[in-house]
Amino acid sequence: MPHLSIDGLAVEVADGRSVLQAALDNGIEIPTACFDVRLEPSGACRLCMVDIEGRERPVASCSTPVEDGMVVRTDTPTLVELRRTLRGLMATEDRGRSDSLVDDSHPLIHVDLNRCIKCWRCVRICAEVQGQFVWQIDGRGEGSRVAVDGGALGDSPCVSCGACVDTCPTDALEDRNLLDTGDGRGAAAPSRWTRTTCPYCGVGCEMLVGTHEGRVVTVRPALDAPVNRGHLCVKGRYGHGFVHAADRRHHPLVRDPEGQWRQVSFEEAVTVAANGLRDALEEGGSGAVGVLGSARATNEDNYLVQKLARAVLGTNNVDCCARVCHAPSAAGLKAVFGTGAATSSFNDIEVAATILLCGANATENHPVVGARIKQAKLAGANLIVIDPRRIELAEVADLHLRPRAGTNVALLNAMASVIVSEGLMDAAFVAERAEGLDAFVDHISKWSPERAEAICGVAAADVRRAARLYATAKPAISFHGLGVTEHTQGTEGVMCLANLAMLTGNLGRPGAGVNPLRGQNNVQGAAHMGCEPSHLPGFAPLAGAAQRVGDIWGAEVPTEGGLDVMQMIDAAGEGDLKALLVSGWDLLLTQPDMAATKRALARLDTLVVVDLFLNETAREYATVFLPAAASFEKDGTFMNSERRVQRIRAAIDPPGEARADWRIVSALAAELGRADLFAYSSAGEIWDEVRRVWGPGAGMSWDRLDAPGGLQWPCPSGDHPGTSMLHVCAFGADQGTRAELRPIDFTPTPEEPDSGFPFVLVTGRSLYSFNAGTMSARSDVLALRPTDRLEICASDASDIGVIDGELVNVVSRYGQTKLSVEITERVAAGTVFATFCDPATQVNRLTGPHRDPYTHTPEYKVTAVRLVGG
Repeated sequence: MPHLSIDGLAVEVADGRSVLQAALDNGIEIPTACFDVRLEPSGACRLCMVDIEGRERPVASCSTPVEDGMVVRTDTPTLVELRRTLRGLMATEDRGRSDSLVDDSHPLIHVDLNRCIKCWRCVRICAEVQGQFVWQIDGRGEGSRVAVDGGALGDSPCVSCGACVDTCPTDALEDRNLLDTGDGRGAAAPSRWTRTTCPYCGVGCEMLVGTHEGRVVTVRPALDAPVNRGHLCVKGRYGHGFVHAADRRHHPLVRDPEGQWRQVSFEEAVTVAANGLRDALEEGGSGAVGVLGSARATNEDNYLVQKLARAVLGTNNVDCCARVCHAPSAAGLKAVFGTGAATSSFNDIEVAATILLCGANATENHPVVGARIKQAKLAGANLIVIDPRRIELAEVADLHLRPRAGTNVALLNAMASVIVSEGLMDAAFVAERAEGLDAFVDHISKWSPERAEAICGVAAADVRRAARLYATAKPAISFHGLGVTEHTQGTEGVMCLANLAMLTGNLGRPGAGVNPLRGQNNVQGAAHMGCEPSHLPGFAPLAGAAQRVGDIWGAEVPTEGGLDVMQMIDAAGEGDLKALLVSGWDLLLTQPDMAATKRALARLDTLVVVDLFLNETAREYATVFLPAAASFEKDGTFMNSERRVQRIRAAIDPPGEARADWRIVSALAAELGRADLFAYSSAGEIWDEVRRVWGPGAGMSWDRLDAPGGLQWPCPSGDHPGTSMLHVCAFGADQGTRAELRPIDFTPTPEEPDSGFPFVLVTGRSLYSFNAGTMSARSDVLALRPTDRLEICASDASDIGVIDGELVNVVSRYGQTKLSVEITERVAAGTVFATFCDPATQVNRLTGPHRDPYTHTPEYKVTAVRLVGG
């Protein structure tokens, strides 16, 4: 490590650091204007010039690497005068104030380029971090200026990540919600900052929450976060308004016999809820009650939810919304590799030579990871996109394979067939790590690209190109999303991706692996904490772990298998399930086949909803409502897609009688007579119990998790560094060193289009709407996408006689709704796409009853519909 002197201070720094970084690391401030740790140094502003002994003239410290023995001076009279001159030029350059340089076309970002000092940081961060290239340098020399691609920011390709605002050293770019409007609104500068983790998708971005007088006023990215590296998406930065939404519920409610809500004390609401659960147990036994955890709640919240179900209610009828999204990822990966979780880390993106993105619109649904994938592609990586829609990353991909929705297995089998038939397997890896090769080869030989082409509509030549690229340009890593899992062959689709990795040796090495992009902030953690009917915390199989966990709890753990959420809805519809506790999940709005869900919820005797808002489920069917704390209002942990456990921290207090889910659950347990099992005083105390129950997480102490980035499991001991990559030498679940290749046949979905329902509807999320809109639709982000729209291609729109923006009736075999048409070439002929974020549209009236046979995950991605104009 180099040793040098800076202003007389002897310092030791890591290799590769710049002089500026060395100074900052040691508390020595050097003025800068164009420097940002997220950007490649440019030295353009010259403010950071320093003297180095032996050099003829000052050098830019930001772009000068340290060398052993350097003697650096940062504050000589000459340097001070130089900086004074440069600052004066920046402050006094007479460009004249021009209204044409003020742009308020964007609903979230205010632009006043009169205040621009030409540091070009907005241009560089948009290009180097987000990869959007919205900001550009117009002109040359003294006449150069910042300009927007498209003229006005609101009309540009801007994705509203706010990185330009975050890096801007002046007021040229500002968040509009912080502007001083002169009428008392806005302009509340944060007086306190709290580090926490984003409550939206499963990427797990760390952020700094700025608060003032008990309100969240702004959010910034944490610059030292290993996941997001100082970046956020539009929802992370601007989607915090839900915390203070006008319809946020601060007090408990109980529905009276006439069906009207009555505000009550917390104690009374808990008593009514507990009595309802107790009555159901007395009438129907433990099978008559169900409990649902929340992907938006913490690990500690979910751990206690499943403990309540098992140790107090005596039932394994416990689940979470992983069931309706990535349960097939857990099941498929566990079936092949022995561990149902991501094999790699996001840092492998920059190492991979080839990235396979299957059924995941990463730049919209996991935007920070999507930006990293885009940057990897721009830096030279190969990119293969498999998606029925022409998503943003398809525009830059080497190959875009566009299968018909529901045909992933046929396509992935054809890729495997090419790898086998053309001798592209990693023979050494397969010999050492794979089982069942002969049976697999016999099966896969029947899946020629020509056969797959007839099923999925992808040209055989393109299938061959994709297979060759994935197999030969190594290391190759795959990421998949709900476009793989939310199908009747969701689990088998994941197994097919695992087969490809096994055949090519793209596993257990840097830049390789198979990775689900989990949908919500803690959907990985909710299931892993035991909100799953056949697994206990740590995803330990119920039969093998019940005695051990029961001994730790001091309570009997039932061993009879429980119902998942789909089965609970079925059982409620049949009158067998009588009481249901739902935490942070709007079942009515998000479950498929809404008509069936309504019938089921209407038959429940007791429905207890724990949420921030009186959501659609609560509004129509709940008997008790208990207000929950938001993630900005409590301590705990989340677990992201790459198995990383990170801290969340309370930035403000919860309003009224709202409280953390774990406190609500503990109160229910006490009312039901088991206060002794729930005598916790903090989230950290609950986490310590989690570590006792879950061996691979035992080394992740509360103190260790306080560090930036937390830890990735497995982390079995206090001196273990965590695990960034699985299956390096062995597979999980005591499989040893070998995993079995899985021959999978294609089974068509029963949801086929016909003359009565000729279009295939695919549902999903968009950049500006998150799931059911519970949070995003109550924030400033709503202005960017106020409601659900139906994407349709121009030829199909012409055929049915509709124009852009027109309302169209969308009718399926299960229901109907009206959506506004958006004509776009993102969808192919015969396919339409819609989000489901607006309670007014109720898009899940359309989706049907079909499920993955392994996990019962609904088939949200294929619904036959017809469209009727007007």
